[in-house]
Amino acid sequence: MNKWKEMVSARMPVAIEMLQTYCRQPSISAQNVGIAETVHMVRSMIESVGGHVETLDGGGYPVLCATFEAGPKGNPNKTLLFYNHYDVQPPEPLDAWTVEPFGANIVDGKLYARGVADNKGDLIVRLNAVALHQAQGGLPCRVKWLIEGEEEIGSPTLETVLRQHADLFAADACIWEFGHKDAQERPEMVAGIKGMCYLQFWCDGADVDCHSSLGAIFDNAAWRLVQALGSMRTVENRITVEGFYDDVVTPSTALTEIAHRLSYNVESANKIYGLKRPLIVSDDQIMTSLLYEPTMTLCGIESGYTGPGSKTVLPRRAQAKVDCRMVPNQDPDDILRKVRRHLDAHGFDDVSVSLVNGQKAYRCDMDDPFIATVLETARQAYGVEPVLWPNSAGTGPMYAFGEHLHAPIVSTGCGWYNSRAHAPDESVRIADVEEGMLHMVYLLEAFGRADVEPNGRTEIPG
Repeated sequence: MNKWKEMVSARMPVAIEMLQTYCRQPSISAQNVGIAETVHMVRSMIESVGGHVETLDGGGYPVLCATFEAGPKGNPNKTLLFYNHYDVQPPEPLDAWTVEPFGANIVDGKLYARGVADNKGDLIVRLNAVALHQAQGGLPCRVKWLIEGEEEIGSPTLETVLRQHADLFAADACIWEFGHKDAQERPEMVAGIKGMCYLQFWCDGADVDCHSSLGAIFDNAAWRLVQALGSMRTVENRITVEGFYDDVVTPSTALTEIAHRLSYNVESANKIYGLKRPLIVSDDQIMTSLLYEPTMTLCGIESGYTGPGSKTVLPRRAQAKVDCRMVPNQDPDDILRKVRRHLDAHGFDDVSVSLVNGQKAYRCDMDDPFIATVLETARQAYGVEPVLWPNSAGTGPMYAFGEHLHAPIVSTGCGWYNSRAHAPDESVRIADVEEGMLHMVYLLEAFGRADVEPNGRTEIPG
């Protein structure tokens, strides 16, 4: 065992205690629960390992800017930026949890808590990696952090902060918030992210709910909304909104080849999610659809009476939420305009739609040397070949970072394939926390000090 592995192993009790304390503090941005207390906690944790913290106000929840200077033997001319968020999803439905959502209990080698995988675990892993370098004479490079509190509600004010304070976050490269091991226990990393156009629809039919017998003569808001939504996608799952696909760029040969090398474990997905329907694409289309195709997903629909027994009612209102995962070149405001035109053109001018939040897609240059450094240090930390995706199928504010900071971005983290982020019984495995910390220790060392040998392999001192 080399010195870093020994030090990481010795540090684990401290790291896990920090993680449990952090996870026991609720920080639900959607409900404005625990935000001020969490900001204070995060600031204290950073300062406890030698970081300087500024609190920035972009008009929403506070954004923390943390800075750690390079040590006496480190390289002050290289800066690595970490991005994390301190907010978490609401824990509901509470009755679906088998443990207390904010209890941070450890059961069978797993730490269960809302937000532990998304994204509190990764902050603690990185912070403890910094602490280990500090204890060994200082950091190999400068380290900065951007820690926000609105990621789970679409980061509505983050771009304002980045635009106003780009100099504070200037860096040579960025490690993004999340990552996990796949079902083959290989660490998965991504170099990009899909965009988001999150829409709210509603249709009003009356001022009050009506007796359902009047359905013989009254129009039904629920049916109107269902028909409007149905007009936007075929039974073959093709989106019919005119112009929706206009800005989608055909993936390059290189990106197509990457997709063909990657795989999606359908058997594992069936075990985790208990799928009741077949996939909507053929096996050879799974990866290209996940990576390079936009989507339109009906996230929820609500109207009338859905309680026990019967209540014969004609609903006064129906509403629905829809998310469109976008690919590079698509714009959320443009998608909103096209959806509005579609509704009007198909006779649904009485159906309203608004943009809840929107973010553009982003993809890093896959040939950037920083990607090679992240992958090589992962090989040495995990002892297996990592998997690099050109972009995640999910969404985050990565475009704003690329637009204002102009640095390569790679996402990696300590989750596992059944972490259940956003779902009941969210968890990380203790062993993955330890390996994730070792990876961050190696990455900091390589980024600041290591030489790149002619064969392209980054060697880790110590």
